[in-house]
Amino acid sequence: MIKNLMRGLAPLALILSPLAVPSPALSAGVVLFPDALAELTEASEDPDGYKESAFAHWNQGLDAADGCDTRSEVLIAEAADAPKAGKDCALTGGRWTSYYDGQSVSDPAVLRVDHVVALEEAWQSGASGWTAARREQYANDQGAAATLVAVTARSQREKAGRDPAEWVPAEDSRYCRYVGEWVSTKLRWGLSVDKDEMEALKLFADGPCEQTVVMRSTAPR
Repeated sequence: MIKNLMRGLAPLALILSPLAVPSPALSAGVVLFPDALAELTEASEDPDGYKESAFAHWNQGLDAADGCDTRSEVLIAEAADAPKAGKDCALTGGRWTSYYDGQSVSDPAVLRVDHVVALEEAWQSGASGWTAARREQYANDQGAAATLVAVTARSQREKAGRDPAEWVPAEDSRYCRYVGEWVSTKLRWGLSVDKDEMEALKLFADGPCEQTVVMRSTAPR
């Protein structure tokens, strides 16, 4: 229930006018995109040693008793029309709108649950120094709606491990949400940004996404 509420509020928060919430700090949990960007640490990336298996996923999810792993729980939470969960949480039916490309999908088997900040990007931005348990927390994080999203396989392949200097969703209605959630995730997990990434984010902050509101949170320890 809490997870569903958070996922419902996040897109709304990203389009709020700054006049709709207290100024100048907005509130304890949100900040304007340029201010959020200023909180990031800039550092060179280190790709050495990355392997996907360093981030254990998918685990048993938020409810160990429901038979659903993290991937299935995210799909259930993000469905526009809820799917049916059968034995071992096999999902059938339902309907989703793919976050990255807006495509309507009615078969859960063809969807992917993507890490907005990809595992490889996280590794290069600080996660290489985490414990294995911390990386598992990151890879299965449902405590913030921005971390894991349901998308088409095609759009996931297009994005791959690229950061906003190289890729953002094409539609105007999606890329401000995307860069806002990218920064939100980096702040939540204390991840750095490299020079090119920062410069790209500044272009959004100084232009079309200046009024985007970023949800601020801290990952549990």
